[in-house]
Amino acid sequence: MNVKTKSGDSNKEKTVVRARVAKKGSNPVSPAKFSPSWVVLHAKDAPGYKIELISRIREGVKKTDWKQLIHYTGSTEKEFEHILPASISSMQKKTVYGKETSERIYELARLFGLGYEVFDSKEDFKKWLMTPSKTLGNRIPFELLDSSFGFEMVESEIIRIQYNVYS
Repeated sequence: MNVKTKSGDSNKEKTVVRARVAKKGSNPVSPAKFSPSWVVLHAKDAPGYKIELISRIREGVKKTDWKQLIHYTGSTEKEFEHILPASISSMQKKTVYGKETSERIYELARLFGLGYEVFDSKEDFKKWLMTPSKTLGNRIPFELLDSSFGFEMVESEIIRIQYNVYS
């Protein structure tokens, strides 16, 4: 917001620009278009941008985008330790992640976006992720996310829930 005030000289005006300050606990920066956090927020839009996401994966996810995704999902890096192909300590040393790690981050973003769309809240989706599922062989969905086949199975299960198709 611009506010004009008069200085000591009545003919001169100076402009003061005020920035919005984020409330405590809120996400201070809106996610950059096509970042992993953007994919979570725009799950319905993401399929139309797959080519762009592929180039983002090839370029590598920035550490700041990964941290923003972690913050947005209300998670910790430690929770994703067994899912990511790189160790947390090596990820902390890098500013941009490799292709394999970046692809897994985007897969997580897509899955969380779908989950948030299908379940009523982040908490309900996280609770479902940590609860054994009969259709997944009584396994915890979150524990299956360390492979592409696991991702497919969990995603398929979320879609079945979305359309009330139970196996």
